[in-house]
Amino acid sequence: MSETSLDRETVEEYARWFRALADPTRIRIMRFLSGRLEPVPVGEIVDHLRLNQSTVSHHLKILYAVRFLTRRRAGASMRYAINPRCITEFPSAADILIGAPLHSCQEPASS
Repeated sequence: MSETSLDRETVEEYARWFRALADPTRIRIMRFLSGRLEPVPVGEIVDHLRLNQSTVSHHLKILYAVRFLTRRRAGASMRYAINPRCITEFPSAADILIGAPLHSCQEPASS
């Protein structure tokens, strides 16, 4: 598959994905959440990363916007988890370069 076969929407989505991961704090958040079976409250992420809540919330917002994370309200707090579809569908840079099959990172349907 050649570069010209990537439609504009797909290229823009991939660019958003890579921009979202172009920050060390966001990579740390993704790594921390990847080891959790249940959604994690923001406070636990703050404590683990030893950053202030506004900083963590800013990064969570970016990761959620590109659908790397899911979130749900639990009382007064939000809980975040890795979007399981992104784990299987996020293309590596090598996949893009060699033309591996393309996928979209959509949030899973609610059950």
